[in-house]
Amino acid sequence: MLNKNAIPFDPQPASIASGIRVGSPSVTTQGMVESDMKAIASLIGTAIRDADGTRTAEVAAAVRELVAAHPAYPEPTRTV
Repeated sequence: MLNKNAIPFDPQPASIASGIRVGSPSVTTQGMVESDMKAIASLIGTAIRDADGTRTAEVAAAVRELVAAHPAYPEPTRTV
């Protein structure tokens, strides 16, 4: 989850949000841990700095890999 947010001590008025807030409930529910959050932060940074879009495919592939490792709805374990 992502939304715009004010940054502490930002000289801009409160009506102009200069930052973003990244929520973690969904990724922790999926079983992601601190190292996964660091990877997510790195991917967000890469995507933000990629003004010309040359790294879009790279970021998308990394996101797919991360999500595949932590599916929102994992297959139930079957016992025989």
